[in-house]
Amino acid sequence: MTTPSPLSGKLVTLFGGSGFIGNHVAQKLLERGARLRIASRNPEKAFGLKPLANLGQLQFVPCNLTHETSVAAALAGASHAVNLVGVFAGDVTAVMGEGAGTLARLAKDSGLEALVHVSAIGPGAASSVPYAQAKALGEERVRAAFPTATILRPSIVFGGDDNFLNMFGGMIELAPVLPVFAPEARLQLVVVDDVAEAIVTALEHPELHGGHTYELGGPEQISMMELNQRIAAAQGRSRRFIAMPDTLSAIFAALPGTPMSRHQWALLKPGNVVAEGARGFAELGIEPRALGLFLDKWMLRFRKHGRFGLSNERAKARKAAD
Repeated sequence: MTTPSPLSGKLVTLFGGSGFIGNHVAQKLLERGARLRIASRNPEKAFGLKPLANLGQLQFVPCNLTHETSVAAALAGASHAVNLVGVFAGDVTAVMGEGAGTLARLAKDSGLEALVHVSAIGPGAASSVPYAQAKALGEERVRAAFPTATILRPSIVFGGDDNFLNMFGGMIELAPVLPVFAPEARLQLVVVDDVAEAIVTALEHPELHGGHTYELGGPEQISMMELNQRIAAAQGRSRRFIAMPDTLSAIFAALPGTPMSRHQWALLKPGNVVAEGARGFAELGIEPRALGLFLDKWMLRFRKHGRFGLSNERAKARKAAD
């Protein structure tokens, strides 16, 4: 007999639950029998979750972290909460810094059993990038207001419905020659379902994970150049990749309409990997999965003949057999 989750029947407020990671966290919470409240500026974006919930198990409320009254309303009656809110544009400090602190303070005042705050691996307060500064401020405010909160810092999160692998997949599909920015930057990509599992595990067991910070990265580190090469191979395409020097990369990122902003470039350049000695998946009892387990499947739609096409490895194997 399966032991019921400690979250079964509990009301969990998922701030930012209409986003990419939120969708996957929501599914795991519903599977565990939690009553779920999606709090978002655009909660209708999460309406696709409705068929996965039992009657009365799922609720949607509009919420903006910069409006204290809406945060309080979203927390009313909840016993657990997760903060997934992240933005690259607008007043990032108000949302991810001050807003995160407001949420944590109200959560503490409401007597919540557990709070999980999702931040990001990065240079932190010392960075010149407002996004990184805001994330660092958010962590500081959360720790001060809710000392037993769990803070999770994932590396770059990927999934079948992400805006990262799919962006590169689309560019590689269309162009025979592509520039690679920060080609030597090391990444420790982490699959979204493993991050979602970490969030729910921390939420289930605040007695074990409360008050701690975990950095979440996949089981391998790869360079930006290798990532592009592997995506092309999964599509069954031969592509020429040109390593771009930092000077040209910075100029490109500063231009309007490019797929990478100057702030995103500044965050990418030093890499994005788990710090040595940091708590991670192992301490959460989770074994993270590698990119290679998913890439061929997710690049199917970018192949010349879709699922009837071949990846480079399979094409080579067939040619050798002939």
